[in-house]
Amino acid sequence: MRRRKQSAFTLVELLVVISIIGVLVGLLLPAVQMAREAARRMSCSNNFKQIGLAVHNYHTTHNQLPTQGSGTDWDDTTLNIYEQSYNSNQLHLSYMVGLLPFLEQQSLWDEISKPLANTSGAGPTPWNPMGPTPYAGYTEYSPWMIEIPGFRCPSDPGTPIGLARTNYAACIGDDSVRSSSGWSHRRGGSGSLSDADRRAVKRHLRGFFVPRKVMAFKDIIDGLSNTIMAGEIATDLGDSDIRTRGSFENGDMVYTTTPGVKHCRSSNQIDATRPSFWDPSIFPTHDPGATAGAKFTGATLSGTTRGGSWASSHNIFTAMTTILAPNTELCMGSWGPSAEGNWSASSRHQGGVHILLGDGAVRFVTDSIDAGNTEFPMANIEQGQKSPYGIWGALGTRAGKESFESPF
Repeated sequence: MRRRKQSAFTLVELLVVISIIGVLVGLLLPAVQMAREAARRMSCSNNFKQIGLAVHNYHTTHNQLPTQGSGTDWDDTTLNIYEQSYNSNQLHLSYMVGLLPFLEQQSLWDEISKPLANTSGAGPTPWNPMGPTPYAGYTEYSPWMIEIPGFRCPSDPGTPIGLARTNYAACIGDDSVRSSSGWSHRRGGSGSLSDADRRAVKRHLRGFFVPRKVMAFKDIIDGLSNTIMAGEIATDLGDSDIRTRGSFENGDMVYTTTPGVKHCRSSNQIDATRPSFWDPSIFPTHDPGATAGAKFTGATLSGTTRGGSWASSHNIFTAMTTILAPNTELCMGSWGPSAEGNWSASSRHQGGVHILLGDGAVRFVTDSIDAGNTEFPMANIEQGQKSPYGIWGALGTRAGKESFESPF
């Protein structure tokens, strides 16, 4: 009888097929990842666009911009600073809080703007309208814990550590001198700004938003299409990234001398083997801004987490500057979440960041944008002068009277 010959793969043929499949998967995987990032980047841009539309609708309704640093004033019925922080938000609310009704978050706005039941055992019962300070350990107030998808960029993997995060920060201009004064003073009493400080705030804070100052479109002399309203920021992942954790306590030289905000770079604070990260040895073991002996818990220490609270107006959470180019180091003069220094824009996208212009347009700016003389001392900047920080700085000023071709 004739045997029927059965066909089959040899071991060599099988290995060849597997190798070909492996090569194809290797070629396709980067393309799939790029497609996913492109989709996330588009979603990020759309979120920013919605924020821009909300700002314009807010301005139409109230004839002003949402204030960066608004809310309820100090409660003088007690001298205990912690009780004050629970009883009022001490004018620490970000521009995002006022935008909630214009971003389909009316129910959340109603919770914040009205007395809210409090069963936490801390703070007043009920919570006062506009809530407590959205900062540090005040996690008992539930609205500050709600992460709003429209305030997050899908490309950023950071997860909340305490309060809810954001990736979209108000632009305070090309100069942050006295930005801490803008946050810390009260409306009246012994905590008010001196006349000298008021003049300094007026001289140096040249952006679309000015801390605790009512602003409107009419103040944007350079034109809405030529001025950055807000910029993207990456949030902290606890890895000592130079873009998301600040180097504090560098002294006045950060804004008074050359190389100024590049001081941290020139003083070898950046890890030589990992240029995108700080050398861990530069950070103190204790928090100089807290009670003596309060140890750091790493980069996640409350008050050092970039983008760590969408409701707070502190610079580290919801503000950015146009001094150094995007995705550069956060180098600060003093200790504090609104200290003078470089609060650069940053992102998890490749090669640049999204910015929101005053007219509502969203643009992608590359890290290589002209940043001019990045060693120019911020202390020498005057209101009304052209920005020394190139096109990037010019985009951050509201009344610098700069002229340039489209940087996009």
